[in-house]
Amino acid sequence: MKNKILIVCLTLTFLISLVNFLSSQQEIVLTIREGVPAISVALPPFVAESTSAMAREAAETIHQVLADDLKYSRVFTLIPKEHLSYIRPLDPKQIFFKDWESIQARILVVGEITESAGKIVLEARVFDVKSEKLILGKRYQAGPSVYRLVAHRLADELMKIYGEKPFFTSKIVFVSNRDGNDELYMMDYDGANQTRLTFNKWRDYMPAWSPDQRAIVFTSYRASNPDLYLLYPYEGKLVPVSTKGTNFSGAFSPDGKKLAFCSTRDGNAEIYVANADGSNIRRITFNSAIDTAPSWSPTGREIAFTSDRTGTPQIYIMDAEGGNVRKVSFGGDYLDSPVWSPDGERIVFVSRVNNFFDLYILNLKTNKITKLTESNARNESPSWSPDGRHIIFSSNMSGTIQIYSIDYDGTNLKCLTSVGENKLPNWTN
Repeated sequence: MKNKILIVCLTLTFLISLVNFLSSQQEIVLTIREGVPAISVALPPFVAESTSAMAREAAETIHQVLADDLKYSRVFTLIPKEHLSYIRPLDPKQIFFKDWESIQARILVVGEITESAGKIVLEARVFDVKSEKLILGKRYQAGPSVYRLVAHRLADELMKIYGEKPFFTSKIVFVSNRDGNDELYMMDYDGANQTRLTFNKWRDYMPAWSPDQRAIVFTSYRASNPDLYLLYPYEGKLVPVSTKGTNFSGAFSPDGKKLAFCSTRDGNAEIYVANADGSNIRRITFNSAIDTAPSWSPTGREIAFTSDRTGTPQIYIMDAEGGNVRKVSFGGDYLDSPVWSPDGERIVFVSRVNNFFDLYILNLKTNKITKLTESNARNESPSWSPDGRHIIFSSNMSGTIQIYSIDYDGTNLKCLTSVGENKLPNWTN
């Protein structure tokens, strides 16, 4: 990641069984990381130049969503609201930068809302406080249904100013039974706008986005067999990929040109690679063990996967063509669902210890393993945020299976779903 990080390691003492899990690797540590320094943002209330209810609602909604985005980012920190009372009220036409510098604001975000043709217009300006210069100006016209999207887009622009990967307009695809059957849904990164994507009486599972967020690869029983399909949600198009044997765990390569997946089409659970449209299917693992859960490295040159070829499911890495296979995990009786981080330095995976399923992060450079969750629950199906600072996963920690978000250091746990059971999330990168 591009932000500079201070690493403060707190070594915790775990149960004997957990230590045995790491008998061949370094001791598990819980790593606490804080941004140094986070960019301080003054975000005074947006000014609604019209007194209409629409203008007031837009000003409040966009301001609140933008504030939530910036707080979640770990790149920015908001100047507390109470500090704004120490300075004179904001006049967008005449900004006294020394006021904002006095409360240690590095940047100032100013928003003005007007109305035009039944819609609102947001004029957003971002200033560098010290230099007193405008560093971003954006104008958005929107109706009530997209107020949140406007805020997310503005937050993305702020991320790009500082060389960070924007993700606030990204989507999460997942499986839910809220309407009586396991179907595909998608939602915003923060759990808003949950929308059903598939409508059938058969079960749909294991969705994964394409890099351009135009297609979803998933497993479906709609033909009475677990087949692999491509869904183009914005085009309403469905394309079969692999319909021979059992097919699951589809994953797009980083460039979107290839698919990796697991299939029993030749009799055993092996990993295959195909073109993104499902053509040119070729097998890349060859053994009597179960090989599954492929995850591409950010370069597309390697694939992490799960295999029980040594007796218990463990994490392996191989070249994208199937060669140079090596084991990267040791110990434990069940490790699964490896997912490569966007920076290529870490793999998050699931491990069962004392009948509890938790998430762990393997640092490929140091060989250290960090335990991410600790909830005496079944925590599974991890997926990284596009910027690598957050992870989503499914868990029954609340009694029913729901989707949660957690930061890479184990902080800031949030539940994103609540209706029905929700699982198998995938965050587009």
